Amino acid sequence: MAGTVSARAKAGLVALSLCCAALLAPAVSGGASGGASPPGAPGNPCHGPDRAQLLCPDLRMAPPTNLFKERTRNGHLLLHAQNNIRSRGRGPMEIRGVRSGPKEMDVRERIHRVGGGKLTIQTDAELYFYPIPGQYRYWKLHQAAAFEIWTVGDGGELGRRVRSGPKVNYCLRDLERTKPGGRSPRQRVYPGCSQDPNKQSVVLGTSIGWSDIYPADYHENYVDISGLRGCFAFVHVADPAQHLFETNERNNDGRLLLRLPSARAVDSC
Repeated sequence: MAGTVSARAKAGLVALSLCCAALLAPAVSGGASGGASPPGAPGNPCHGPDRAQLLCPDLRMAPPTNLFKERTRNGHLLLHAQNNIRSRGRGPMEIRGVRSGPKEMDVRERIHRVGGGKLTIQTDAELYFYPIPGQYRYWKLHQAAAFEIWTVGDGGELGRRVRSGPKVNYCLRDLERTKPGGRSPRQRVYPGCSQDPNKQSVVLGTSIGWSDIYPADYHENYVDISGLRGCFAFVHVADPAQHLFETNERNNDGRLLLRLPSARAVDSC
């Protein structure tokens, strides 16, 4: 039988470390709207005494790929990139939205139990009925991901966030099976987001070994890099506000070191 755990607040920016390679690094990410909680933070059942009985999810973000630049009519320089939210935990990331307003839903996370059943947890996350040009609207997870540009210190550490992209609303879905394995379902379990404006509840999720991927030319998949010159880190973050419960909150970002404005990848600054 599913239980219920009260929501928790997550705030504060945790310092990030950056390896010299322009690749994904398993480190803490502050994200666009909040900070990471340390392992074992109160309220997270995936860090609690009963965690062995839970098939907890773990979201990870691949480094930005397929980069290209675009000069807008008003002279702004935009850096586009593909993003890849990976599901790599013991169980899927599954959420259920429940209608809370004309274009909003509150979110309950559902963590699968060993042997069957699910633990239902109220979260601070929301779904928005979000418009995409030429595609109408979708029920998407607000603050599912973030695109960020950070300064980089002499030792390779991240300094400060100087730019954030406009795209923060994404589906959670099974789009591509990126890490096949014994616990990864062969077929999609979680389809694309609903476009039904009358839905009172929806279920979104990403199965183990699957990814939700958006191409570089997708609506708002960019950061404005106008005026930036020098070496920076291009960071993609999954669940930047830390609204969802996972086994590991310290591996939610993927990074690439770049020289701007050329957007040329480098190994170190």
